Amino acid sequence: MKINSTTNRPLSADAVGSRPESAVAQAYGASSASGSSSSLVALSSASRKMLALQDGSNDINVERVAAIRAAIASGQLKIDTGRIADSLIASARDLLK
Repeated sequence: MKINSTTNRPLSADAVGSRPESAVAQAYGASSASGSSSSLVALSSASRKMLALQDGSNDINVERVAAIRAAIASGQLKIDTGRIADSLIASARDLLK
């Protein structure tokens, strides 16, 4: 297949069909700059539940973090490296399945 030098010229903005912003906004259902309109959005019950879960109140167990912090500060925290290694290996095996 031969490529002619006349077929691989860059296209200008006019050739691509550039449109003014108002035309793009109108194509996507937005109001123009001169007029304004409002839209209502109704959320499903599932989406409301998802939003309620995003409040972050259940993300961190503050009491547990304080206990671990105190154990680290006092030198009482014992780290079982063998248990950590076994868990990492098990996790890697699960990912490879």
